[in-house]
Amino acid sequence: MVVDPCYASWAAYLNGLWGGRSSVRTVLDVCCGTGLLAVELLALGYHVVGADASTAMLDRARARLGAGIELHRADLPDVGTVAVFDAVVSSFDGLNYLSPDALGVTIAALADRLRPGGWLVFDLHTDAMMRFALAHPVVTGDDDGTRFTISSDVDVAARTCVSTIELRRPDGEGFSERHSQFFHADSEVRAALTGAGLADIRTVEEYSETPVDAETLRATWIARRGC
Repeated sequence: MVVDPCYASWAAYLNGLWGGRSSVRTVLDVCCGTGLLAVELLALGYHVVGADASTAMLDRARARLGAGIELHRADLPDVGTVAVFDAVVSSFDGLNYLSPDALGVTIAALADRLRPGGWLVFDLHTDAMMRFALAHPVVTGDDDGTRFTISSDVDVAARTCVSTIELRRPDGEGFSERHSQFFHADSEVRAALTGAGLADIRTVEEYSETPVDAETLRATWIARRGC
């Protein structure tokens, strides 16, 4: 598995957004996967709890993060805990795997895990990503000797994409995995956030201060629970 180097910069952005640990100390990492964002947040001093639907991913997260971290195997909208947090995050398009109806229910459930004034931050693939996948149904490349091929089948009417990712390492080992995602309309996401009682809603380009525009492939959504 290729370790994406973006997580350190994403964690640094979140740290700046929250003003360090002056207002945020506890973080629920939803769709935490193998713990790549969690390990960066832990290094910055945050108390992190992780939740993911994959036992295999959580096993790798446990190996990376150590036995002391609290991890839950849970299928959204369940997150495996009734604790309340200063912030809830979900990175690397984890919520794109949910149908529009499931996204609304999940956002409401995540809002319930926030203290008053708490932060919800997540990222989603955009319409620009849908157009990119439609225009480039097969993408190939090389990452430090590991060859990859991403084949995408986009249904514009259904706003879905089924992608197959194939990796081949220099030693000849490789694997293939299949992903099915939804491209959520901005209006639906905003309505779900508002309906869950969240406010101060805004979007930026992939954990940065850059505004979202028509070419943004991954948008970061930021919202807060009312005080």
